[in-house]
Amino acid sequence: MPLTRADFRFFHRLRVRWAEVDMQKIVFNAHYLMYFDTAIADYWRALALPYEASMHALEGDLYVVKATVEFHASARADDQIDVAMKCERVGRSSIVFTGAIFRGDEHLVTGEIVYVFADPVTQTSRPVPQALREILLGYEAGEAMTEVKVGPWSQLGKDAQRIRTEVFVEEQRIPKELEWDAADAQAVHAVAFNRLGQPVATGRLLNAGSGTVKIGRMAVNRVLRGGSLGRQVLLALMDAGRSAGSCEVELHAQRSAEGFYLRLGFLPRGEAFEEAGIPHREMFKSLD
Repeated sequence: MPLTRADFRFFHRLRVRWAEVDMQKIVFNAHYLMYFDTAIADYWRALALPYEASMHALEGDLYVVKATVEFHASARADDQIDVAMKCERVGRSSIVFTGAIFRGDEHLVTGEIVYVFADPVTQTSRPVPQALREILLGYEAGEAMTEVKVGPWSQLGKDAQRIRTEVFVEEQRIPKELEWDAADAQAVHAVAFNRLGQPVATGRLLNAGSGTVKIGRMAVNRVLRGGSLGRQVLLALMDAGRSAGSCEVELHAQRSAEGFYLRLGFLPRGEAFEEAGIPHREMFKSLD
């Protein structure tokens, strides 16, 4: 039965590479399973679940027990295709995903992948945890996968510190003495939590005087970048600044993240500079 784009909430876009076509100049059949697997990895990001940490928290892991592909038409080199994915069914210990590959509105390929939730040591099946069941079914029903909490360091500091340590200290190798300062105690903090209660993104807001607030320490779990988490935290902090009567927000953006802030309406101000050994650019936006 042909599937349509309306049957899916989730899509992962990719472009067919030359190395993925065969002598018939169409995508070699085995690559479609790779496309589906790539989409499922991105599906977990849409759930705001860093896969390894989430499976550890759930005390299990997922193993493929069946994968089928049905071909309707072929993709070719340089085609832009959308790999759609949805959780079709959650059984006692199994999870069934249906996938479809589209070129525009043309349905090219259908896939079905069946996973079993199991003990990672013995690889024997165990019941799908209720929390995971609710997340999967909730996503397909259109529910939000994250909640952003805004509050003081006394309330959110432990979770904000966890993310900032992972991103700034461990990943970017910023010295601990530069990361932690007395301003945390006076700042308003925002932390995004997934539906397992794991903190996945954070930022803070400081009063810079003269009607201006300053956003800083923006950090997103490495595995989950490229989604909407940074935007959610940023907007929550901007709302807090607006509620406090501020008229402008400023921040020091790492140059690698400058495009993210530009897309949200921030403008650069002044010349680039280094902060903690990392190139930055001051940016600002009106809160009116």
